[in-house]
Amino acid sequence: MPNNKGFFKKMISKTKIYLAIIAILMIIISIYEPRFIMPGVLIYLLIVMYSYWTNNKRNAEISKHIQDLTLTMDSTAKKTLINSPFPLVIIETDGNIIWKSSKFVSEFANIDINHYLDDIVKELKQSIGQNNNEKSKSIQKQIKIGNKTYKILGEYVKSKQDDRKKQSEYMSILYFIDITESVKIHKKYEDARTCVGVVMIDNYEEIMQRIATEEKPQVLAQIDRSMYEWASNTGGILIKSDRDTFVFVFEQKYLEKLRENKFDILDTIKEINIEGRFQLTLSIAISNEGNTNYEKYRSALASMDIVLGRGGDQAVIRENGKYTFFGGRTQEVEKRTKVKARIVAHALENLINHSENVLIMGHTNGDIDSMGSSLGIYRLVKSLNKEVNIVNNTFGLTLHSFMEALYQDEEYKKAIITKAEAIEKTTPNTLVIILDTHKKNYVEVPELLDLTNQIVIIDHHRRSTDYIEDAILTFQEVYASSAAELVTEILQYAEVEVNLKTIEVESLYAGIMMDTKNFTFKTGVRTFEAAAYLRKFGIDIIKVKKWFQSDLNTYNTITEIVKNAEIVNDTIAIAIYDKEDKDAGIMCAKAADELLTISDITASFVLGNVGKKVCISGRSIGDINVQVILEKLRRRRSYHFGWSTSRRNDNRRSKTRTNYQN
Repeated sequence: MPNNKGFFKKMISKTKIYLAIIAILMIIISIYEPRFIMPGVLIYLLIVMYSYWTNNKRNAEISKHIQDLTLTMDSTAKKTLINSPFPLVIIETDGNIIWKSSKFVSEFANIDINHYLDDIVKELKQSIGQNNNEKSKSIQKQIKIGNKTYKILGEYVKSKQDDRKKQSEYMSILYFIDITESVKIHKKYEDARTCVGVVMIDNYEEIMQRIATEEKPQVLAQIDRSMYEWASNTGGILIKSDRDTFVFVFEQKYLEKLRENKFDILDTIKEINIEGRFQLTLSIAISNEGNTNYEKYRSALASMDIVLGRGGDQAVIRENGKYTFFGGRTQEVEKRTKVKARIVAHALENLINHSENVLIMGHTNGDIDSMGSSLGIYRLVKSLNKEVNIVNNTFGLTLHSFMEALYQDEEYKKAIITKAEAIEKTTPNTLVIILDTHKKNYVEVPELLDLTNQIVIIDHHRRSTDYIEDAILTFQEVYASSAAELVTEILQYAEVEVNLKTIEVESLYAGIMMDTKNFTFKTGVRTFEAAAYLRKFGIDIIKVKKWFQSDLNTYNTITEIVKNAEIVNDTIAIAIYDKEDKDAGIMCAKAADELLTISDITASFVLGNVGKKVCISGRSIGDINVQVILEKLRRRRSYHFGWSTSRRNDNRRSKTRTNYQN
């Protein structure tokens, strides 16, 4: 008799149950009638054997049926593969083609398909290398072959294992699905989408006031003609919504043309001849982000704020959450009117009065400009009898002497607080005033931005793309020499009487001095007016200059950096400070400034090692915009940076300075 375990294993579950029930019944009968034991055993054995025979017969029939079905499916699958309407290829990861369909051969008869297959195999190997433990994985890729676009679908599977080389070999069936028409329809749809732009004439009011009355119609006609001719090349609509503002609507397909021409309208407008050496410039903001034209218009308006914050004479495209800038070669023009300063001063006082408390902070590794302007705003808030603190955790090398002098005043020992204390004091009704920066990741304590609904920004730098968007009041003037200059104007027009302490006056004056390089660069009429206002309070100039003095070791380090600089294209100096130093940013900035004192050098770049990051300090004196150069670096890598800009208004020469940290 066969092994019970194997014997009964072959039987289906119901048969086993029936046999068990019969066995139990026969045992019961045999107990009551012993004479039925032998006949019962014989009958039971016959039943078991019959069950075994019928079970085997049933299994054989099922197996034959499955085999026939499998053969049919295999035959169908083979015919389907051979006669597939899609080009089909079976390929190994070593590039060996095992089989290709007739459709594949005819489809790519006049094309060197091996070149494309090599690229696919390379990507396949990279994907397998990243997922070495997976037995199979789907493949999906879009590729252009000749004049057609194909979507490649497939799945690679492990074919065999080479134990000697400890490598696995894979093979894949790839389907080439022609999606050319689908791609064309999608592109046609994308090209037909609407782009909305806002075009603004910079300093329109001031230029119109300065030119002769009889020239105004001619100048305006030239501007309008140039603008409408430019818009007509895109088949778009240009509508004049205000005296100095146009709304521009056009199809997406012309956006690339504008990009290729680098917005030549910027140069066309500059060429309009106006007596008195005035130069017209444009600011352009274009966006295709939004589900409706109104949303795109709002996005363009928000982008225009960035353009104006960067000094105008620029175009920006906002697309897929990113900004692309064009132009920006013209120096900022100082605005003579102080109407905005008066409005900001009154608005700021109103916000302070209605706030629970006030926190003031500048940028990380603060300098005398951010600290001096902080002290000026601190005194304004104290004059309004509001609780106020200055948040300061870090400051640069040049601020040590000043901080020592500041901490001699008992008031400021309590007024200046740390990050932890600032977070504890912040409520939704706290007014946070940010000075000398407008970037989210460059403020002293970025966490405060999420803890309050009231943020004020006072800054003089060209606006960056990572600016703080939800500020309720922004006073950002790129023509200004420093944040200290802007704060001084606010103090002049404050309705409350502000009695500045001597160190507060001297710090504001020092901030202007530092950013203008002792009133040499980017100084306008308003710069000197602010300085004259501060001088009335009495300033010890010698004391202020001592704050800027460097120790001998710092001076030697800077001269060593300058000594090892290399000159590129006869006018650009590049130097490296490779010693790991937490104050490398300050060293690089000073070295970059020093390099510009050398004749024929129009731009300088100094790279420094601050530990886990690399800082880049850029300076220029001339036509090179170092900010644009470093912003391109930033788009290639993730940068944390701080920068400032200063320009000289005389003789059309300029100096820009930019500091980046990566």
